[in-house]
Amino acid sequence: MPAYDPQNPFAKILRGEFPCYKVYEDEHTLAFLDIMPRCSGHTLVIPKAPARNILDITPDDLAHVARVGQKIARAAMTAYDADGITVQQFSEPAGGQVVFHLHMHVMPRHEGVALLPPASRKEEAAVLEANAAKLVAALKG
Repeated sequence: MPAYDPQNPFAKILRGEFPCYKVYEDEHTLAFLDIMPRCSGHTLVIPKAPARNILDITPDDLAHVARVGQKIARAAMTAYDADGITVQQFSEPAGGQVVFHLHMHVMPRHEGVALLPPASRKEEAAVLEANAAKLVAALKG
């Protein structure tokens, strides 16, 4: 497995070199909106630790990501009046991974509404800002 690359886009977000639509942050994790969402409220949860994917992350850091993923899922159910949640994590190119910093996708779902194809369109900033505000409000609940 290749080594972790500290120049990946999510590492740059963690260092403040790239902007993001932050939803939640704590000592171990950061959650922000996917700028090419497959549905409204599509959030990414990443560890602050440098981990390429599930194959090299420490169990403790993975547990932090999972706990925050659950917190985001619960908030998304409320914020989007969702019928369900899809959680995805891809590791290595053959597994579908594109950005090589571990990340968990949390997507609120509605019965009968398909997800958009991955990376099919970049969402407008105003929509992302509004979606981030909805999730932040639901997290404060």
